[in-house]
Amino acid sequence: MIYMPKTLVEATRYYSDEQVCIDTVAALRWPNGKPVCPKCGVEEGDRKHYWLKTQKRWKCYSCRKQFSVKVNSVFEDSALGLDIWLIALWMLVNCKNGVSSHEIARETGIAQKNAWHLLHRLRYALQPKDGGKLGTDGGVIEVDESFIGGKARNMHTAKRKVAIQGRGATGKTVVMGMLERGGKVKTVVVSDRHKKTLQAEVRKHIAPGVEVMTDELLSYEGLSGDYTHNVINHAERYVDGIVHTNGMENYWSLTKRALHGTYVSVEPFHLFRYLDEQAFRYNNRTDKTNADRFSIALSQIAGKRLQFKELTGQVEGSF
Repeated sequence: MIYMPKTLVEATRYYSDEQVCIDTVAALRWPNGKPVCPKCGVEEGDRKHYWLKTQKRWKCYSCRKQFSVKVNSVFEDSALGLDIWLIALWMLVNCKNGVSSHEIARETGIAQKNAWHLLHRLRYALQPKDGGKLGTDGGVIEVDESFIGGKARNMHTAKRKVAIQGRGATGKTVVMGMLERGGKVKTVVVSDRHKKTLQAEVRKHIAPGVEVMTDELLSYEGLSGDYTHNVINHAERYVDGIVHTNGMENYWSLTKRALHGTYVSVEPFHLFRYLDEQAFRYNNRTDKTNADRFSIALSQIAGKRLQFKELTGQVEGSF
């Protein structure tokens, strides 16, 4: 059983040792902590992979290739030490409003550009696996959409003239959320608020037959055929017994607080990664300690790699 520090101070001291970092990552990314060769897929068993102490890596007894704990993970090909990676991950999953690349750069001494790339790679690790539809065991699901984008008063005059062409949501990104009361949330960036778009997402992510709460937006009309659809008219009231979308609206408030307060400016094509980050923290808020969230995140690093050229759109189809 590997030790997991409970506070940031403990984590900083504990992960200052490179071998401790390697042992921690190995224990959480591989079954039973036994290294699996990424080249040939052979798991360490009766015949152990050779540990090359001076190079801090293994040599596969089968294919004779060498590999480190970083290979085939979000850490791959990074010159940064695991001590920086693990502390950054700790801060990302446990700071309620997120942590900016400038803060990571100041606290670790790396360049802000590197910290920005590092955080996006960690957000990729937080991206949830398809856990099935919400409401498979019954329950009540709140559905609500919101707009995310820069505030006109914070924009330079030249940029405001291009981005803001009208009133309200013009120039902003539409996001949609589905929250299971007492359970998890799922969010998605959508192209518009048309009926076809929103109802397709509802049917994709919510099990049929459950209670669904929405506001009075006409795009939700027609859900009653597959769900028990309750509508709250915000022009009249915000709560009518158990009929409300306050949980989802509160979630959007927390999300925007992080986006506007911590990250300040988020490009639309990166927005889904920030939503994944916020959803991870929210979905692991109950009965989870700092160490629990860190362990869950670290166990999801395998098989995920995000290169800088992909992140910045230099590869066709990156977005």
